[in-house]
Amino acid sequence: MFYGAIKNCDIADGVGVRVSIFVSGCRNGCEGCFQPQTWDFSYGTEYTKDTEQHINELLKPSYIRGLTILGGEPLEPENQEAVLSLIRSVKENNPNKDIWMYTGFTLEELRDNSCRAHTALIDDILKNLDVLIDGRFILAKRNLSLQFRGSDNQRILDMKKTISTGEITWWDGH
Repeated sequence: MFYGAIKNCDIADGVGVRVSIFVSGCRNGCEGCFQPQTWDFSYGTEYTKDTEQHINELLKPSYIRGLTILGGEPLEPENQEAVLSLIRSVKENNPNKDIWMYTGFTLEELRDNSCRAHTALIDDILKNLDVLIDGRFILAKRNLSLQFRGSDNQRILDMKKTISTGEITWWDGH
């Protein structure tokens, strides 16, 4: 996996001050994408165990609320192994930090066997997320007044509640 950037004080992609990693590689090709350079799977820097350690160090300060994983598309099959490794590492080394992820896939698509992102790893990834912002960016539905989303079709899901109840549960803003 490659990544385009790591931000150590991101306040735009989730609640609080966050560390964000922008994963490279995306086949969705959303019109109006704010980072089309990340569609290329080899854009940026190669992700390594050193990258993972660096992210865990960036997460240590008490003022950092958590990690946000976005892209590109973190859930392209080629990215899932490294993404899951990062998630597991953060859960182990920074257990008090929350993990948010942006994906162009809906949760329903991710659970569908016919979706390219539905792999043997997808359930482990999803159950370890706190918040999932799902759905492709749709330029015709762009809404600049939305918090943490770019278009009206996208949802902010509380993954802990969604998984525990089996019902899609919107994040309540806390």
